[in-house]
Amino acid sequence: MSTSNKYILYIAMALMPVAIGCNKDFLDRDPLTSPSSGTFWTSEADVQTALAGVYSRLQADFFGYQRVYLDAISDNAYADPGNAFLSNLPALTTGGINPGYSSGSPLGIMYSTPYKVVTSCNYFLDNIDKAPITDAKKNAYKAEVQFIRALAYFDLVQSFGGVIIYRNFPVTLESVKIAKSSKEEVYAFIEQDLDFAIANLPDDAYNGHAVKASAQGLKARVLITQEKFAEAIPLLQEVMGNTKFGLSNDYAALFKTSGQANAAVKKEILFATQYLAPNNIQRSGQAGMDIELGWFSLIQPYKDLADDYEMTDGLPANESSLFNAATPYANRDPRLDLTLRVPGEVWKNPSTGEEWTGSYATSTGFLMEKYVDLSRAPFNANTSTATDQDYIHLRFADILLMFAEAKNEVSGPDASVYNAINQVRQRPGIAMPAVDEARYNTKEKLREYIRHERRIELALEGQRYNDLKRWKIAHIKLPTMKTPAGTPFVFEQKHYVLPFIQYELDNNPQLVQNDDY
Repeated sequence: MSTSNKYILYIAMALMPVAIGCNKDFLDRDPLTSPSSGTFWTSEADVQTALAGVYSRLQADFFGYQRVYLDAISDNAYADPGNAFLSNLPALTTGGINPGYSSGSPLGIMYSTPYKVVTSCNYFLDNIDKAPITDAKKNAYKAEVQFIRALAYFDLVQSFGGVIIYRNFPVTLESVKIAKSSKEEVYAFIEQDLDFAIANLPDDAYNGHAVKASAQGLKARVLITQEKFAEAIPLLQEVMGNTKFGLSNDYAALFKTSGQANAAVKKEILFATQYLAPNNIQRSGQAGMDIELGWFSLIQPYKDLADDYEMTDGLPANESSLFNAATPYANRDPRLDLTLRVPGEVWKNPSTGEEWTGSYATSTGFLMEKYVDLSRAPFNANTSTATDQDYIHLRFADILLMFAEAKNEVSGPDASVYNAINQVRQRPGIAMPAVDEARYNTKEKLREYIRHERRIELALEGQRYNDLKRWKIAHIKLPTMKTPAGTPFVFEQKHYVLPFIQYELDNNPQLVQNDDY
């Protein structure tokens, strides 16, 4: 992606964490250092520098490229237990959901990292009015930041239910120690931020900054998560009718740096966490997607996912004459080969033709191919310095599938629902058969098919876990799974809401633990 189209995140940051008093880790996400008001917020350039600081928060943990690891706490993939970057992640699938983890554990960062984002947002919002720019410009900048704050709170409420709402930048330790709000209050706060964003963001193609369609798409996802399907439909229809967006003409290219710079590809992107080599690569204490996924095999897709891909005739494998037990993954939906490395597949650098043998260490038999850029293979420490694929939070295919889901829930199957699904299935290079309308002719049958299509289209993008939870089937589906070692998955009713780790409770006596923990 060109420098002009990528938001430059490596400029000097206005917002850096600092401790106040004691409890340094606790306050890393709360009060931040701020430049002197006499020397900062004096120009639009200062505003843009502060805005870059807010966007930079999205590169951390599950807001950045590591969000794909959330699929490894679903039925889609296994997290390698040797992953030093996200230790304890596999335990979250086998009964290890409890308050006893550290602040640096996956459960800990699910809580703390969104609050780092929120605090940067609140610092910006509390100070931008000092800048000598027009109200219209201020509102446009505020809209970007309120979109990002909504994104952070959406993560929090999906994981923990009711959480603490900070509407302003906390300036003392005691101002941080407040009670949580209800889940409903958090969703209302998110929707308020997104309504402001929709009203004030430019109606432009995505260019590295949040735009109107970014906020419309996120609000639709927020509404669908609350089963407010009828309210989501107009938002989705407006995005679907916006000619600045559409499906990429190359599915695989969506997840590679070179493709994300191509106008015919990037029109599918509504919002992403951006990276830019050489200064802002993914390797920041970690190793980046190419090495973590394509070499270290830290995400290993399950056979359960691979088997869910249809044959090219549009039928499940157990119903298709195209299925051959000797080559079980031949003649499949092309998205299978573009998403997973299947057993026996040889990876080659598309530019040089050189085979990438790597370690291919996998306990499931499969590797993740989506987001792995084989044009950089063979992978090593040097190639990681170029790893700057943007992680896509929201894309046009998701808009179409959310519309199909919402419309079907409101009024059942109709031509608009089938058409939305078919657009995703029949994009160039995929060309799968249209939905069998005779077979999927009721709300209930089509509901299951839409859920299947979401799993296939969005596989290994970090959405499956929250999809299973919002459909309220995680407690049904996940216990049917086992790890490669044969350990059964555990997902109880209480796990729809995660516990606050004890560290957070100790530091905030006003924070009450979620039920059943």
